[in-house]
Amino acid sequence: MRNYSVLVRSCVVLALSVGMLAGCSRDPNLRKRKYFESGQRYFEKGRYREAAIQFNNATQIDPNYADAHYQLAQTYIKTQNWPAAYQELDRTIQLQPDNVQARLDIANLLIMGGELKQAQDHIDFVLARDPNSAAGHVAQSNLKAARHDVTGAIQEMQQAISLAPGNANAYLSLAVLQVSANNPDAAESNFKKAVSLNPQAIDAQLALGAFYQQRARWPEAEQTFRRAMSLDPKNPSPRASLARLFMAQGKKAEAEDLLKQSKKDFPENSTGYRMLGDFYFATGDLDKALSEYSSLYQQHANDLQVKKNYIQLLIMKGRSDEAVKLNDEVLKSNPSDGEALIYRGQILLRQMRANDAADVLQQALHNDPNNAVAHYHLGVAFDQMGDLARAENEWREAVRLRPDLLDAYRTLAGASLRKNDWDALAKNADRIISLQPGLPDGYALRAVSEMNRNQNEKSFADLRKAIEVAPQSPVGYIHMGNLYRRQGKYKDAENSFEEALKRDPNAADALNGIAEVCLLQKQPERAIARVQNQLKAQPNNSNFHFLLGALFFNNQDLANAEAELKRAVELDKNNADAVLKLGQVQVARGASDQAIKTYQSYLQNNPRDVRFYIVLGQLYETISNWDQAKEMYQKALQIQPENPLASNNLAYVMLEQGGNVDVALSMAQTARRMAPGSPNFADTLGWAYYKKAAYASAVDLFKEAIRLNKDNPDDPEFHYHLGLAYQKTDQPALARQQFERALKINPTFNNAEDARKLLAELR
Repeated sequence: MRNYSVLVRSCVVLALSVGMLAGCSRDPNLRKRKYFESGQRYFEKGRYREAAIQFNNATQIDPNYADAHYQLAQTYIKTQNWPAAYQELDRTIQLQPDNVQARLDIANLLIMGGELKQAQDHIDFVLARDPNSAAGHVAQSNLKAARHDVTGAIQEMQQAISLAPGNANAYLSLAVLQVSANNPDAAESNFKKAVSLNPQAIDAQLALGAFYQQRARWPEAEQTFRRAMSLDPKNPSPRASLARLFMAQGKKAEAEDLLKQSKKDFPENSTGYRMLGDFYFATGDLDKALSEYSSLYQQHANDLQVKKNYIQLLIMKGRSDEAVKLNDEVLKSNPSDGEALIYRGQILLRQMRANDAADVLQQALHNDPNNAVAHYHLGVAFDQMGDLARAENEWREAVRLRPDLLDAYRTLAGASLRKNDWDALAKNADRIISLQPGLPDGYALRAVSEMNRNQNEKSFADLRKAIEVAPQSPVGYIHMGNLYRRQGKYKDAENSFEEALKRDPNAADALNGIAEVCLLQKQPERAIARVQNQLKAQPNNSNFHFLLGALFFNNQDLANAEAELKRAVELDKNNADAVLKLGQVQVARGASDQAIKTYQSYLQNNPRDVRFYIVLGQLYETISNWDQAKEMYQKALQIQPENPLASNNLAYVMLEQGGNVDVALSMAQTARRMAPGSPNFADTLGWAYYKKAAYASAVDLFKEAIRLNKDNPDDPEFHYHLGLAYQKTDQPALARQQFERALKINPTFNNAEDARKLLAELR
């Protein structure tokens, strides 16, 4: 009985214990706390992905758990997921309006995103509660710096230091401000102060080293970076800084050797063993980068970042089949992986499948609306589709979300060039320079803006800077040659182009510049000879053969032109310029059927290249094959629904062949809206209004077409159309004047007989 009683008591105790444990596991306060503490442990170990999962679990249990929202924000800040960090900080402030640190953190994020008014509101709140908040004055300094008030920013940072003299980061920030204020002596002193306050912190060491590098004090920079390496031998960042120092000195081999050793020294650190491949990528050596990442993928197949970087390189090298296979593996594991969706979009863009790419990229943005890279590539897709306005909107959104996204600024600069918007080009060039002051691109783009605004001295200064920062790059010399050519300084222009070719014997823009200088001096034979000479050194350069073919064509040497252009296409079947020019040569020698075959052959490999459907449509028009012309324009519009040239040409064919006038009018309006400066588009829209019996509107548009037609002011068709419209508006004298003008320009133009009959009636 006694044993039975013990057994019963034991069972009761056990039952109670289990019940208590079950009760604890169901206690949401305890569960959320455990997730929070687990997240803290991961955070302290630098395992931010795991930390984010645990903090997020805590907020799922209790959506009002402010501490978890705040720590989740800190985790996102560590991984540079700024939109998610902002969202969590905003939620923290909603739950804890007096959380000063959360307000300062969100203010700094807002400053990064350019939302300065909102940032000021948070900073004002903090300083109103505590005017002596050192962190508040630091944030105020950051805000003033963003407003380009460097003096005010320095004063605020000095105030912060007076309130918290032991804050090493404040001295570091003050030094950076003093560098921008061109006060290097004070900056150096404060860099050193930051180091002395926290000798073990490598951030201060790296900043001091970067300062020395900027001042070209190479030995001191190297010594500082090596000191940082010894302070934290397990951190690859000092190695990366030293490699950049070597590159700044032109010591590419030393940088490469250092990173090869780093790969050995960090066999388990992803950042460490990836640095060599990233170095090859950054220096433009894509072949070595691809080879390195191929090797890394074999060694670290489970490293997702290695796999993704490898996919990106495969895409860039045109190895789409391999990229698709690896990328599909990533998406199979995680169908919502943003980077993998973007890679799929890039692959589709390279296949000229812009509509499909846009769908995939919009899916990526549905999952992550603040993904700047997805916005950038979606802009590229819209650009391929011929919708430059939507493309620019996406690129602007990309740089709003990621102010450091260089590629987006480059595409915006390219859009500015296409629109001849020189002010916008200058602004985008300024941003490129601020992001990459050591590259020539930004200076060259700004110089283009300046030379088109007749600011030649500024343009020369920027081009000299482009050459100074990258003396081995042809970019600065090419644009310098363009500037000299515009000024009529042909010898100087030619010398600059020759300097560019010394640095890159395959620089097509440089050789083209020399040819243009020769043509401007009416020396076509010398242009041909110079290109032929360059081809002796670079016989497999498709662009050079294209240039030579174009020169022969201009010189009316059709046989040699065709031979060179065929050679250009053999070397690069995707050289669209060469294919287009080859077709023109074939048309010029009366072989339109061959030109059609040439263009159709190109389209077999490039079925999404809209230009070739349009040029085929124009070619079919010349041989009065209206049905085929309509089909080509319709195919172009299937790919780019608002392509202005295809819309205009299809509208004109429909109007000439008795198609639906309302549809033609709509297309003509689209073309005119997309390119208001085109005389042909104005004429087509006028013709549509004429067919709709809206004769007054037609008169206005025909007059506008003639006014805009500066390249060919004596187009007889425009005058003929205007004469018809005048006749319909009961203005016979003006009608007669236009018909006579058209016949005087060209007595045999297409509608010459009709013009003569109408003139006879008017007389």
